[in-house]
Amino acid sequence: MQHIAMEGRCFVLSACQHLRRSDAPDSYAAVQGNDQNSVLMRGGSCIVAPLGTVLAGPVFDEDALLVQDLDLGDLARGKFDFDVVGHYARPDVFRLHVNEAATPPVRFEQTP
Repeated sequence: MQHIAMEGRCFVLSACQHLRRSDAPDSYAAVQGNDQNSVLMRGGSCIVAPLGTVLAGPVFDEDALLVQDLDLGDLARGKFDFDVVGHYARPDVFRLHVNEAATPPVRFEQTP
């Protein structure tokens, strides 16, 4: 999650499941066994800032609710060194062109 936050220069709110055998239907054959207290999924929920700082969590092996005040200024600060949406944009070299005309899905061309 830290990598994703740093790569996207965004906050990451990762909600992971914590599940005990007792939470699953009786018909479910858990590989961990049938003990109602067996943990089937450990969780790991966390909140990460745009530069990879873990702000809350990760929480394992228990039910939890993570709450965190976010400094939205971290989004702008994260873009000072890496702007994933085009800080280095060069409209003189690259542009997006969208042709909205109907066209066939496959076109065969002869190489000259």
